[in-house]
Amino acid sequence: MGLAIILAASYALLNKGPQKTQTSYAVTDQSRPRAQLNKTSADLGKMKVSEDKSYDFTMKNIGKKPLQLFNISSSCGCTFGQVIYNGVTSEKFGMHTKSAYQIEIPPQKEAVIRVTYSPSIMPVYGPVEREVYIKTNDPENPTLTFIVKAVVQ
Repeated sequence: MGLAIILAASYALLNKGPQKTQTSYAVTDQSRPRAQLNKTSADLGKMKVSEDKSYDFTMKNIGKKPLQLFNISSSCGCTFGQVIYNGVTSEKFGMHTKSAYQIEIPPQKEAVIRVTYSPSIMPVYGPVEREVYIKTNDPENPTLTFIVKAVVQ
Protein backbone atom coordinates (compact mmCIF):
# COMPACT_ATOMS: atom_id res chain seq x y z
CA MET A 1 0.00 0.00 0.00
CA GLY A 2 2.75 2.45 0.98
CA LEU A 3 4.68 1.70 -2.21
CA ALA A 4 1.60 2.38 -4.34
CA ILE A 5 1.14 5.80 -2.72
CA ILE A 6 4.81 6.67 -3.25
CA LEU A 7 4.64 5.60 -6.91
CA ALA A 8 1.43 7.60 -7.50
CA ALA A 9 2.89 10.70 -5.83
CA SER A 10 6.12 10.38 -7.85
CA TYR A 11 4.16 10.11 -11.10
CA ALA A 12 2.06 13.18 -10.21
CA LEU A 13 5.17 15.23 -9.36
CA LEU A 14 7.02 14.21 -12.51
CA ASN A 15 4.01 15.17 -14.62
CA LYS A 16 3.45 18.43 -12.71
CA GLY A 17 0.11 17.43 -11.25
CA PRO A 18 -2.95 15.54 -12.42
CA GLN A 19 -3.69 15.40 -16.13
CA LYS A 20 -6.66 17.40 -17.37
CA THR A 21 -9.35 15.62 -19.34
CA GLN A 22 -9.53 16.10 -23.09
CA THR A 23 -12.96 16.16 -24.73
CA SER A 24 -13.22 13.94 -27.80
CA TYR A 25 -15.31 14.53 -30.92
CA ALA A 26 -15.99 12.62 -34.13
CA VAL A 27 -15.28 14.17 -37.53
CA THR A 28 -19.02 13.91 -38.23
CA ASP A 29 -19.95 16.04 -35.16
CA GLN A 30 -21.32 19.36 -36.39
CA SER A 31 -20.64 20.93 -32.98
CA ARG A 32 -16.93 20.38 -32.58
CA PRO A 33 -13.71 22.38 -32.41
CA ARG A 34 -11.90 23.13 -35.66
CA ALA A 35 -8.34 24.45 -35.84
CA GLN A 36 -7.63 26.84 -38.71
CA LEU A 37 -4.00 27.82 -39.28
CA ASN A 38 -2.74 30.82 -41.26
CA LYS A 39 0.34 28.76 -42.18
CA THR A 40 2.35 25.86 -40.79
CA SER A 41 5.85 26.64 -42.07
CA ALA A 42 8.09 29.68 -41.77
CA ASP A 43 11.57 30.58 -43.01
CA LEU A 44 13.69 32.27 -40.35
CA GLY A 45 16.35 33.10 -42.94
CA LYS A 46 20.07 33.24 -42.23
CA MET A 47 21.15 33.28 -38.61
CA LYS A 48 24.25 32.91 -36.48
CA VAL A 49 24.60 29.88 -34.24
CA SER A 50 24.57 32.27 -31.25
CA GLU A 51 21.18 33.77 -32.20
CA ASP A 52 17.67 32.76 -31.20
CA LYS A 53 14.86 33.40 -33.66
CA SER A 54 11.11 32.98 -33.29
CA TYR A 55 8.09 32.92 -35.55
CA ASP A 56 4.50 33.47 -34.43
CA PHE A 57 1.87 31.32 -36.15
CA THR A 58 -1.80 32.32 -35.86
CA MET A 59 -4.40 29.69 -35.10
CA LYS A 60 -8.16 30.20 -34.88
CA ASN A 61 -10.87 27.91 -33.55
CA ILE A 62 -13.52 28.12 -36.28
CA GLY A 63 -15.57 25.36 -34.64
CA LYS A 64 -18.50 25.45 -32.26
CA LYS A 65 -16.82 23.91 -29.19
CA PRO A 66 -13.64 24.82 -27.26
CA LEU A 67 -10.41 23.74 -28.94
CA GLN A 68 -8.06 22.10 -26.45
CA LEU A 69 -4.30 22.34 -26.96
CA PHE A 70 -2.04 20.00 -24.96
CA ASN A 71 1.13 17.81 -25.07
CA ILE A 72 3.36 20.42 -26.70
CA SER A 73 6.73 19.02 -27.79
CA SER A 74 9.41 19.50 -30.45
CA SER A 75 11.67 17.59 -32.80
CA CYS A 76 14.88 18.80 -31.13
CA GLY A 77 16.14 20.02 -27.77
CA CYS A 78 17.00 23.31 -29.51
CA THR A 79 13.41 24.13 -30.51
CA PHE A 80 10.57 25.32 -28.29
CA GLY A 81 6.85 26.00 -28.58
CA GLN A 82 4.69 28.39 -26.60
CA VAL A 83 1.00 29.26 -26.70
CA ILE A 84 -0.04 32.89 -26.39
CA TYR A 85 -3.72 33.43 -25.65
CA ASN A 86 -5.55 36.39 -24.21
CA GLY A 87 -2.28 38.21 -23.48
CA VAL A 88 -0.81 35.30 -21.49
CA THR A 89 2.26 33.42 -22.73
CA SER A 90 2.81 29.82 -21.63
CA GLU A 91 6.15 28.46 -20.54
CA LYS A 92 8.42 27.05 -23.25
CA PHE A 93 7.89 23.41 -24.20
CA GLY A 94 10.51 21.34 -25.99
CA MET A 95 11.55 17.84 -26.89
CA HIS A 96 12.04 16.63 -23.31
CA THR A 97 9.23 18.57 -21.62
CA LYS A 98 6.59 16.65 -19.70
CA SER A 99 3.69 18.82 -18.68
CA ALA A 100 0.05 18.81 -17.71
CA TYR A 101 -0.34 22.15 -19.53
CA GLN A 102 -3.61 22.45 -21.42
CA ILE A 103 -5.47 25.46 -22.72
CA GLU A 104 -8.89 25.88 -24.28
CA ILE A 105 -9.45 28.29 -27.14
CA PRO A 106 -13.15 29.24 -27.30
CA PRO A 107 -15.03 29.18 -30.62
CA GLN A 108 -14.12 32.03 -32.99
CA LYS A 109 -11.09 33.05 -30.89
CA GLU A 110 -7.42 33.10 -31.93
CA ALA A 111 -4.21 32.02 -30.27
CA VAL A 112 -0.59 32.46 -31.30
CA ILE A 113 1.83 29.55 -31.44
CA ARG A 114 5.38 30.83 -31.00
CA VAL A 115 8.16 28.57 -32.26
CA THR A 116 11.68 29.48 -31.15
CA TYR A 117 14.85 27.98 -32.61
CA SER A 118 18.05 28.23 -30.51
CA PRO A 119 20.87 26.61 -32.52
CA SER A 120 23.50 27.23 -29.82
CA ILE A 121 21.92 24.46 -27.71
CA MET A 122 22.78 21.82 -30.33
CA PRO A 123 25.09 23.58 -32.82
CA VAL A 124 24.68 22.69 -36.47
CA TYR A 125 25.54 24.70 -39.55
CA GLY A 126 23.82 25.01 -42.90
CA PRO A 127 20.14 24.47 -43.72
CA VAL A 128 18.02 23.13 -40.85
CA GLU A 129 14.36 22.35 -40.32
CA ARG A 130 12.80 21.94 -36.87
CA GLU A 131 9.24 21.18 -35.75
CA VAL A 132 6.89 21.82 -32.85
CA TYR A 133 3.95 19.49 -32.23
CA ILE A 134 0.71 20.27 -30.41
CA LYS A 135 -2.03 17.75 -29.71
CA THR A 136 -5.64 18.93 -30.07
CA ASN A 137 -9.18 17.65 -29.65
CA ASP A 138 -10.00 18.58 -33.27
CA PRO A 139 -10.72 15.19 -34.87
CA GLU A 140 -9.51 16.44 -38.28
CA ASN A 141 -6.27 17.82 -36.81
CA PRO A 142 -5.31 15.71 -33.78
CA THR A 143 -1.68 16.85 -34.06
CA LEU A 144 -0.68 20.28 -35.34
CA THR A 145 2.86 20.54 -36.72
CA PHE A 146 4.64 23.87 -37.02
CA ILE A 147 7.89 23.97 -39.03
CA VAL A 148 10.67 26.54 -38.97
CA LYS A 149 13.57 26.55 -41.43
CA ALA A 150 16.83 28.45 -41.20
CA VAL A 151 20.34 28.57 -42.56
CA VAL A 152 22.77 28.60 -39.62
CA GLN A 153 26.10 30.30 -40.29
